[in-house]
Amino acid sequence: MGWFSKLFSRSDASRKASAPTVTPTEYKGYLIYPEATPENGQYRVCGRICKQQGEETLTHQFIRSDLLGNQEDANSLMLVKAKMMIDQNGDRLF
Repeated sequence: MGWFSKLFSRSDASRKASAPTVTPTEYKGYLIYPEATPENGQYRVCGRICKQQGEETLTHQFIRSDLLGNQEDANSLMLVKAKMMIDQNGDRLF
């Protein structure tokens, strides 16, 4: 990374400090983290599905094309979509 990009980029520590804490929803042994992101005045449906397997945490992160008017609706739709993905794919997500 060049000095110019170091000057204007945020450090990993500051990025982690500014990231909101998300409470996961447990579903069939998986943890679902809804993480709707703001985009042009709306919220994009996205998040993570995680599963603990031994000492390793498997993670499937996804971003959908759906945009909704508020963060609550986007997170609710993400939960519905994530549960459907778990039902259809199970451990094949990883």
